[in-house]
Amino acid sequence: MFFKTADLCDGFWEELKVCSSEFKSYGKRQRFYGPIATVKVFEDNVLVKESLETIPEGSVLVVDGSGSKRCALLGDRLGEIAQKRKLAGVIINGCVRDTEDLANLEIGILALGSNPLKSKKEGKGERNIPVRFGGIEWEPGNYVYADADGIVVSQRNLL
Repeated sequence: MFFKTADLCDGFWEELKVCSSEFKSYGKRQRFYGPIATVKVFEDNVLVKESLETIPEGSVLVVDGSGSKRCALLGDRLGEIAQKRKLAGVIINGCVRDTEDLANLEIGILALGSNPLKSKKEGKGERNIPVRFGGIEWEPGNYVYADADGIVVSQRNLL
C-alpha cells in the first residue's frame, strides 16, 4: 500500500511520534511499514539473527545497537534471512555491512552507517522490550512507517 510519511504527519500528527535520528537506506525498498518487533544489543548480533528468524512476516525489526558504529549488526546473510521471511524492514540504531549486497534485497533496511567489521557472537541483549532512540520510544506491536522523508511511529495501523 502506498503512503508518504509527510501525508501521515498531515493526517495523524496528534497520534505520531517522529524519529529525530537520520538514517541511511541500504535495502532496495525505500518505503516500508509494519508492526514493530524490538531487540536491544551492543556490538553483538546473535539476538538480531534469532529475531529475524522468528518474528512474523510483514514485521519491522527495530534494533537498538546503542548507536555504536564500531561494528556491523547486519550483513548480507542476515539481510537474506529477512528477505526470505518476507519481513517489511529492519531499522538499526547502529551499522550494517555488505552494503552492495543489501542494496539488491527486496526489503527496507535503514541504519546509521556501515562498517565492515562483524559483531561479537555472545548472545547478550534483550528482545521484545521498549527501546528508546531518535527521541522516541519504540514499543513492540506499534507500527512504524519509513520513507525518504523519515520515520514515524503510531500505536495503531494507519493504512
